[in-house]
Amino acid sequence: MNIRSKIWLEIDGEPVFGSGRLALLEGIARVGSINKAAHEIHISYRKALSYINAMEGRMRVRLVERHAGGKNGGGAVLTKEAEDFLKKYKMLENGINKIIDRKFSSVFTVPGNKNTKAKQF
Repeated sequence: MNIRSKIWLEIDGEPVFGSGRLALLEGIARVGSINKAAHEIHISYRKALSYINAMEGRMRVRLVERHAGGKNGGGAVLTKEAEDFLKKYKMLENGINKIIDRKFSSVFTVPGNKNTKAKQF
C-alpha cells in the first residue's frame, strides 16, 4: 500500500498553482514554446494561455515572457520570478511529501517489522 497526495495553491479560494501548471511551466522551460508545452501535457494552447494568465493575474507577477511568431519564429521563456517560484514550490512539495510518508508509515506499519507494510484494519 502506498499513499498519494495532491498539493495545490490558492489565492482567495481560486486555484493558482498545482501539478498541471507545474508541468506546463516546466514544459515551457524545456521546449521554449507555450504551444509545444501545452501539446506535451495534452491541453490546448488556449487553455495553457488561460492557466498562465490566471497564475500571473492572481500572483501579480510575470511568469512567462512571450515572443510573437513571424519570420524568425516565436517562443516563450520563464522569467526569473517563475524559476524562483518553481524551486520554492518543489521544495514545499518535497517537504510535504516527506511529512506525509512519515505519517503514513507511523499509522499503517507494524512497529519493529520492516517487512510488514500494513496493519490490520
